[in-house]
Amino acid sequence: MNNHDPVHLSQVIADEMIAYAIAGLPNEACGLFSGPFGESRIERFHPMTNIAASQKIYELDGIEMMALERECDDAGSALLGVIHSHTLSTGYPSPTDVVDAARFDPFGAWIFIIVSLKHVSPTMRAYRIADDEVCERQIIVSTGALDR
Repeated sequence: MNNHDPVHLSQVIADEMIAYAIAGLPNEACGLFSGPFGESRIERFHPMTNIAASQKIYELDGIEMMALERECDDAGSALLGVIHSHTLSTGYPSPTDVVDAARFDPFGAWIFIIVSLKHVSPTMRAYRIADDEVCERQIIVSTGALDR
């Protein structure tokens, strides 16, 4: 997996992410996603609690995250990244998102997905964030099961 590989996920997972973002209103929603080690293929979405309970920021629950890391390890999968919603702005990382990414993912290995709920139709965009550089990644949504 490199910084330019597209992100692959099924329509079912994309729908789950968007539905969770909408259900979190008026606050930002957040979660993690997992898949095979070293790939950009999302196989599972893991909704998480936004302990910040805010319309403008999100904060993952550390206890939930540690339990999920163990679950993924036991299943032989890897946490690939984080998803959160923007309730009032577009689907581009805010300055806070960029600072959080540097603190949370200093090597730029994770994928950051943002679901924007600013307009009637939600949008979903993916990024790599490393060294304060934001690099958008193509999202490929398949209508069937993802090829293994």
